[in-house]
Amino acid sequence: MMKHLLSLPALGLVAAMALPAAAQDADKVVATVNGTDITIGHMIVARATLPPQFQELPDAVLFNGILEQLVQQTLLAQSFDGELPKRAQLSLENETRSLTAGETLEKVFASALNPVAVQSAYEARFEGAEAAQEYNASHILLETEEAALAVKEEIEGGAEFAAVAREKSTGPSGPNGGQLGWFTTGAMVPSFEAAVIALEVGEISDPVQTQFGWHVIILNETRVQERPPLEQVRSEIEETLRAEALEARIAELTSGAEIDQSGAEGVDPAVLKDLTLVE
Repeated sequence: MMKHLLSLPALGLVAAMALPAAAQDADKVVATVNGTDITIGHMIVARATLPPQFQELPDAVLFNGILEQLVQQTLLAQSFDGELPKRAQLSLENETRSLTAGETLEKVFASALNPVAVQSAYEARFEGAEAAQEYNASHILLETEEAALAVKEEIEGGAEFAAVAREKSTGPSGPNGGQLGWFTTGAMVPSFEAAVIALEVGEISDPVQTQFGWHVIILNETRVQERPPLEQVRSEIEETLRAEALEARIAELTSGAEIDQSGAEGVDPAVLKDLTLVE
């Protein structure tokens, strides 16, 4: 509960000093409380755990506040008499377990995410992938085939497609001139998609019926969708590699471990809400 003991008075004491270059060392002792050292390393770790609203405070303000926090925590810890309550001991064990496991994972991930592995995963993901055709089309949605035929005739007579779409289309793209943007096969309903694929760039379709109504379509442009550059998909590839590395490491450790979970049989899951058991 003391993790964020930064008090407003402490934070208000803005330091005018700046740390000299020689002080930039994690083992540098910045304070001693009854023989217990507080180092820059302690302060760095404490700062990293602060809530976002504290992280954005000026460096000098945070330096004073964190130092005061650690001094106060040290004094309070030194004044504790007796054995730590069971909940505190268990919390320390869990925290140690979590931090140690985290350090192990950092090593696992560092190995799994080396440049060669990332590049290989990228190549494997897109190896043999065929370039996809993309279409850019606009449409005018109408309620009847007769209305659609009349609109097609109007456009072929010289009316601007986008202007007619804004005036007469009943679809949500109407105010945007009927523009649907870029899409690949599978993104549109089959009859609409087939009509688009059959068009030449700049060509106007005959009325096409879907469950939404009757469409008059113009194909604006086509292009081939190339494989994305590595940097665009790096985060997805790295996330996959992390998951695979974690699964493999856990499987490896599990296969060589003696794990007995029989003690959990018959335990009421609701017991985890009973804090009185760890008082």
